Amino acid sequence: MDKGYEKERFETLKIKASVAVKFRRFCKRMSRSQSMALLLMLDFFEDNGISPNESIGPKMQTLEALIKKRINGVIAIMKDIEKNQTKPTVAMMQSLFEELEPNKKPLILEKEIPIKKNEIRFQEKKHTNNEL
Repeated sequence: MDKGYEKERFETLKIKASVAVKFRRFCKRMSRSQSMALLLMLDFFEDNGISPNESIGPKMQTLEALIKKRINGVIAIMKDIEKNQTKPTVAMMQSLFEELEPNKKPLILEKEIPIKKNEIRFQEKKHTNNEL
């Protein structure tokens, strides 16, 4: 039984035999009762605002074209923002930081004394026998 429709009575619709056979096959594929399948189809048409007489193909194509136009518009806006706002702002910020950057002076840790080759810096003191 269909949930929510258990207490409703059945009505008879007059449709052609070939259409009834085709509709029953459709309902079996959908795993729905005939009432629920028909209700789903009616809801689909009402929700999407289309008529069974209309072809869905051109509507989808026009919708796709409209979306592409809008995406291209958004891309154009983003390129314009980048060109006229972002790049000049970045350039100004970089110029400010370059001017304010302090000169780096090397830290003075110890004084380096150049050592000449073959120069003896320390010598051993020679002891005489008297000093010991």
